[in-house]
Amino acid sequence: MRHRKANNNIALIGFSATGKSVVAIKVAEHLNWTLIDTDDEIVKLSGKTIPEIFKQDGEDKFRQLERKVLRQACQKERAVVATGGGVIIDPKNQSLLLETSVVVCLEAKPETIYQRLLHDTLYSANPVVRPLLAGDNPLERIKQLKAHRQPYYAVADWTVHTDNLTLEEVSQEVIKGWQYISKHHSSSKQSTEADLACIVETATASYPVFVGWGILAKLGEKMKQAGLSGTANIISDEIVFPIYGARVKKALEKDGFAVNCCVIPPGEASKNIAQAVKIYDFLIERRVERNDVIVALGGGMVGDLSGFIAATFLRGLPWLQVPTSLIAMTDASIGGKVAIDHPRGKNLIGAFYQPCLVLADVQTLTTLPQRELTSGWAEVIKHGLILDADFLQLLEDKAKDLIKLKPGITSKVIARSAALKAQVVSEDERETGKRIILNYGHTIAHGLEAASKYDRFLHGEAVAIGMMGAAKLSHRLKLLSQDAVERQKALLQKFGLPTDCSGVLLADVLAAMELDKKVRGKAIQWVLLEDIGKAVIRSDVPEKEVLRVLQEVVKP
Repeated sequence: MRHRKANNNIALIGFSATGKSVVAIKVAEHLNWTLIDTDDEIVKLSGKTIPEIFKQDGEDKFRQLERKVLRQACQKERAVVATGGGVIIDPKNQSLLLETSVVVCLEAKPETIYQRLLHDTLYSANPVVRPLLAGDNPLERIKQLKAHRQPYYAVADWTVHTDNLTLEEVSQEVIKGWQYISKHHSSSKQSTEADLACIVETATASYPVFVGWGILAKLGEKMKQAGLSGTANIISDEIVFPIYGARVKKALEKDGFAVNCCVIPPGEASKNIAQAVKIYDFLIERRVERNDVIVALGGGMVGDLSGFIAATFLRGLPWLQVPTSLIAMTDASIGGKVAIDHPRGKNLIGAFYQPCLVLADVQTLTTLPQRELTSGWAEVIKHGLILDADFLQLLEDKAKDLIKLKPGITSKVIARSAALKAQVVSEDERETGKRIILNYGHTIAHGLEAASKYDRFLHGEAVAIGMMGAAKLSHRLKLLSQDAVERQKALLQKFGLPTDCSGVLLADVLAAMELDKKVRGKAIQWVLLEDIGKAVIRSDVPEKEVLRVLQEVVKP
């Protein structure tokens, strides 16, 4: 990270009609600072109105001009800079603003933005062409575009919700934020930037993933930055909630959220339709509305079930993940795969429904039972095996420190693992292409879990055994060297994970595998390895080879 200058400027970011231009004028007057409006500077530089630039020269030209005037603005001292709604999306713009300014996001609900834009168009003496108001459903268009940009706005140092505030009140809140950040910014700002592991960007949503040591107290702040409001409904289990429930509730209430808490029995046995109905009843009794939020606090089961509830209650509630298990932090919480189990198969009833944000406090792993922690490393190792040979080497080199949960390296590795998962999810939200590689080891794993009625193996344990089966199968098909198979086995064993099992009926495993979600045209789509870091999909694997491999990893 480059050295951040003293807080030379105040930069206002936010969606259209949140008041950046008028608030900047007021703040500049109060502080007696220079006022710079980047849109005005673009007009001066080009000699054209902004609609004319878009129409005649295109958006690329506009963004080029925007970058230029922003660079000039950020070289100033004691300036209030009002930026365009999309300026923060450019990574270079974002870095420049964060290095030179206290960045304040002006926030408003989509309905407020729509009404303001409409009012300006109808009553302004010099109405501006508003592309956001074009089309049959402008409010929905505003919602979609705002949801896409929200993770970028979340990098702000300070956020002001403007819906019910006067111009003067908003201006004072901006100045208060500048004063607070100026006093505290150095360590807190670097911490905030370090927390952002990645941004997931799919066709339907865009959201940040925060990973850090001891960041649970920042949850309410991150939620507000993401534009969330209303009542927060925590769904957790009887193991996690007694440890972290009070802390999370306090963090949410500190930032103005009302809180409901729903605590369910732990374990995969709770991930079913009967438990879902009990949670629906809980939400109905508390008159939960569409702008309220579901907060999933716990491991993968809690995340899957809470996400399923969020996707289906009132046709969809905003939700977020606060994973407290390693397997949830690095895998289950990212990507929006939400589901409940059916007696005949795991995750057979579900949807793709993305969260608004993910916040993983790595310190919560210190209270995880050892077996659960060990299980979680399977998914981390998987990401190295299928996506990143250098990352796998890092796991081999730092295994001892990771097993001991040394804060620095553990946070770094979990953030990297989450980013690898996010990269794949961003490319393939609904598992129609590349995302299927994330199922390396899962075909056999899901068969083992179903065959043992979900009460013998932890998910990571089953995945580790499944990955050994997949590696052996890769070798049998002459895709993968025996050395690579042995390297995978050695790393799994170094982290304390199983590489085979016994006491499970092979026929039951095979029957469950045939119901697996990766079956297409009655043929299983196998995720195999061609090399460390390079996965391949095969649906032409001979049954006799599958059976031989299963007999090696599922012993009598």
